[in-house]
Amino acid sequence: MPEGDTIHKIVSFLAPRLAGETVHHLALGNDASARRWGQKRAAEWARECKGCKIRGVEARGKHLFINFDNGVSLRSHLGMYGAWHRYRAGDNWQKPKARSSLVLTIGDEVYVCFNAREVELLRSTGIRRRIIDTRLGPDLLGPDPDYSAIMRRARQIPDPEATVADVLLDQRVASGIGNVYKSEVLFVNRRLPQTRIDAIDDDELKRHFQLAAELLGRNLGGGKRITRFESDAAGRLWVYRRAGQPCLRCEDGRIAAAVTGRHHRSTFWCPGCQQ
Repeated sequence: MPEGDTIHKIVSFLAPRLAGETVHHLALGNDASARRWGQKRAAEWARECKGCKIRGVEARGKHLFINFDNGVSLRSHLGMYGAWHRYRAGDNWQKPKARSSLVLTIGDEVYVCFNAREVELLRSTGIRRRIIDTRLGPDLLGPDPDYSAIMRRARQIPDPEATVADVLLDQRVASGIGNVYKSEVLFVNRRLPQTRIDAIDDDELKRHFQLAAELLGRNLGGGKRITRFESDAAGRLWVYRRAGQPCLRCEDGRIAAAVTGRHHRSTFWCPGCQQ
């Protein structure tokens, strides 16, 4: 499941291969993600990008931006099922062309984003880009996350019954946390996911975001995502997708699971450990 660490790893792969290169072809797919932003406008701007150079590739939480020297940026959000592939010209694709959300051709290489939740071309200095930058909270994988801004944004959520799990997932508060880290962070810090945010003080809330930033950072290398670093071969994760299995900390309880929160997301926790 793509979360902030996934996007930063994709950027670390794409950036040295794309920066400074010339765009030979750019096309947005015919799926809903492309149509959402206006197919006609997208096609016009895509044609504008042909022959342009790529200034750079950057991540902002779960959003990936490819910036062109004509003042246009390509934004992608993978959602739950999106993925980036690289092919040589003429290679067979591993997924059907109908699932391609965007295709970017650089020389004899083709970069394809499949099944993205959102794909959008926007002006780098336009109002749409400014709205996105304003709405997104600090990136937890940035060089120095502003935790005071994160606390302020968390307390500005208008829903008084929002849970701590909701707040961790809210990209307006901080960028990068997804469903896996939500459950894992709250388990490690022994907090019940359904706890209302107004029952938690700023010191504890800050600890949740700091731990999320630490775990995201530790997963920027290769390999599968890990939040449990014990050397007992009992597993990479504490609770995520372990419903009904024994708790790896208290060993008395079994991991519970439910669809919770404003966005009805799967949540995992130990009823014995998390109060």
